[in-house]
Amino acid sequence: MQGENRGVMAKVAHALPEAIRRFDRKGGWVMSSHIAMSMMLALFPFLLFVVALAGTLSQDVDVDDLVELIFGAWPEAIAGPIVSEMRAVLTAAHSRLMTVGGILAIYFASNGVDAVRVAMTLAYRDTDERPFWKARLLCLVFVLIGGALVLVVATVGLALPFYLSLVTDATPGPIEAWFTSARVSWAFTMGTPMLAVTACHVWLPGHRHSLMQMLPGIVLTLVLWIGATWGFSYYIARFASYSAVYAGLAGTMAALIFMYLMSAILVLGAEFNGALANNGAVDAK
Repeated sequence: MQGENRGVMAKVAHALPEAIRRFDRKGGWVMSSHIAMSMMLALFPFLLFVVALAGTLSQDVDVDDLVELIFGAWPEAIAGPIVSEMRAVLTAAHSRLMTVGGILAIYFASNGVDAVRVAMTLAYRDTDERPFWKARLLCLVFVLIGGALVLVVATVGLALPFYLSLVTDATPGPIEAWFTSARVSWAFTMGTPMLAVTACHVWLPGHRHSLMQMLPGIVLTLVLWIGATWGFSYYIARFASYSAVYAGLAGTMAALIFMYLMSAILVLGAEFNGALANNGAVDAK
């Protein structure tokens, strides 16, 4: 049994450098730049759609909560300029955006999802036999469900602290110190990227894969995201001077480079799963 476990661990250790080679050999850097640009262009339409959708359900839309939910895990130095511009647009958004403008916003947002779909399919070495209309419909549904989930999480995030305050009042002791509003907000902020990565691995590749095949790449992606976010934040604070090169576009360029790095890690996680399945460390079925 121990020898079998050592064999699996050896295959896992071999899979990471193999995933890096696969990533480089299959144009992972180019695909990552495509994803980063597509997602950057999709951010504004997606948020406009979410606010418009919320406006059709209620006139009391808290833009700050929606922005915090999406950008809460981003470094402040990177998210700040983007968030300030988005707030200016979102505060002027109205439920009337759900007409022609809303349809266009959903379509443009789906382009970012489609870029991830192509990258995930290549990383898993799948052949996507879905016709164009079905693949595009999947991306559109992905955006619609994502927008609805953002609203659900934002609503639960507002109601849950009130509920927990009632629970902690009725149950004094250590539980009161654990279930604070700050910790609940942090849990929702961290849970959003976890859910997004899992959804990408489950729904976007050309074929369905087992949980055991997807899980290693999901965990690797999240761990590397945390490390890359900390490292890039440190770099921005201590060394980078984008304003000297890009002037007024410094904030946008920093965000684009950050998304490029996150996209590369996302694709690498899928390549890691593909490498594990290729060398038999996990069941490819």
